[in-house]
Amino acid sequence: MTENDKNVVASWHSIGWIAYADALNIQQQQATRVLTGTSDSQSVFAVEHPPTLTIGRNGTRDHILLPEAQLTQKGFSVYEVDRGGDVTYHGPGQWVIYPVLHLGPWGNDVGLYVRLLEESVIQSLKTVSIAGKRMSGYPGVWVGDSKICAIGARVRRRTNGEFVTSHGIALNVNVNLAHFSTIIPCGIADKTVTSVQQLLGEPVNFGIWEMRLQKSFSEVFGLNFDEFSDGNTWTQKTLEGIPLRQELEGEDTLEPKGPTGPMGA
Repeated sequence: MTENDKNVVASWHSIGWIAYADALNIQQQQATRVLTGTSDSQSVFAVEHPPTLTIGRNGTRDHILLPEAQLTQKGFSVYEVDRGGDVTYHGPGQWVIYPVLHLGPWGNDVGLYVRLLEESVIQSLKTVSIAGKRMSGYPGVWVGDSKICAIGARVRRRTNGEFVTSHGIALNVNVNLAHFSTIIPCGIADKTVTSVQQLLGEPVNFGIWEMRLQKSFSEVFGLNFDEFSDGNTWTQKTLEGIPLRQELEGEDTLEPKGPTGPMGA
């Protein structure tokens, strides 16, 4: 499903562990540059967040199943955001990919953009013989009746009419699935969530999955990544107070309460 045979020059920013608010600020800064014409860059940001719940434009706090005080006690942050979709979870073991792209090279077609996001994940899953699929009426990528990747996007127009994207996808690699019991994921009460690790039944290397996603984005979108960075230029300040990833690894303290399940979200 390659659209441009790698003829769209782009940059891949491997930021890794970062608080949600800081990643949102990075996206917004770059999207503003593109929207105002001070940058023509096609950029993709790869991040991992501490435990975070986000509520999209179609969401409601009724789909968060724990009181705020309990979420705070467990180290969760909650944000209302301007993407499409309902409530979703981000946390350790989940690659979150934020493309900030102007869509002219893809016919300025938002529907195509969402399909290419889905296809990028589907192709990455194929590398380990996981059959990801689309499900009619439910955005994202599914394996059977379980969601493995959420999608929530926002588009805005440049003065030339070209759409500019922000937000993106969240692929469950070796994420703690018990954390999804804090919400009704994407507002869908009758579906479950899954992860690469759960489906393979063995530990997986989290870092390798960034490389798999980078390759599939390149092939599916026709992106030629001519610049790579570790994100240091984007994270100038010391992110004090954010728990280190290793402090959260192995954490499995939440008992399932209510439905588990996973545009949406």
